[in-house]
Amino acid sequence: MHIPPYDNDNRALVDVDDSCVPLVYFNIVKLTRGESFDYRLEDFETCVVPATGSVEVVLNKQAFGPVGRRTIDVWDEEPEGLYVPTNTPARLTCVSDRAEVFVAGAKYAETLKPFVVMSSDIDQVQYGSDDTKTHRKIKHILGKEHAGQVGRLLVSELYTVGAGGWSGFPSHKHDEDRLPSETHHDEAYNFRFRPSSGSGLQMLQRIDNEPGDAYHIVDGSTVLIDKGYHPCCALPGYQMYYFTILAGESQRPLVQYFQPTHADQVETIPGIKDMVAKFA
Repeated sequence: MHIPPYDNDNRALVDVDDSCVPLVYFNIVKLTRGESFDYRLEDFETCVVPATGSVEVVLNKQAFGPVGRRTIDVWDEEPEGLYVPTNTPARLTCVSDRAEVFVAGAKYAETLKPFVVMSSDIDQVQYGSDDTKTHRKIKHILGKEHAGQVGRLLVSELYTVGAGGWSGFPSHKHDEDRLPSETHHDEAYNFRFRPSSGSGLQMLQRIDNEPGDAYHIVDGSTVLIDKGYHPCCALPGYQMYYFTILAGESQRPLVQYFQPTHADQVETIPGIKDMVAKFA
């Protein structure tokens, strides 16, 4: 499902119990200096990640931050984030001229402990190559290293390296719980392009070797992935970024199932096995 960019007025783009991806929550909150936003999600753990700007966050009268170092766009600096436990009241207050804040969530019943992810804590992996048109960098905000601190939520930022090229290839899916081959994780993306006039394509192929869906993605597009194989690409001459939320149904580690038609290409893409291991 594709949600074109629009002014959501700080209301969730993907609310609790969404019909497409019920395990995921996603909001984009825009504030100016001194403005605040309050939320509390009874059944969802969340991660607050400023796309740009800085916020201070108060959880149950405990203050965190400022969180966020970027001033221009998502290419400007390394990301930072704050883990907000399930059923915890949160107040975000903008301490920069303005802020655009991603609030990413996964359904999870247990209430854990909050923590800040500083820019120095980000776990990065770069893989692929220019020759295979798959060169990209992943910055894990809530990744493998947070096992035991987080319930079902994985949060990352993905960047094409260079201009143009494919991401999420070889095509894979994660819509069934059938270990050890695959896990069920709902997923949501929010895309950005540099320059912002750029665009790309999100494919969603439900069944191997049968035609699927394709969405024209632009700067600010949100895509929901409930089922099927889902590679995406950017137009030549443009850099692409997407904020990624993964929410597991029965476990946090992600097990991807590569599309049989293209699975042999795993052996042709440098570093892809290391990338896969970072989600496990």
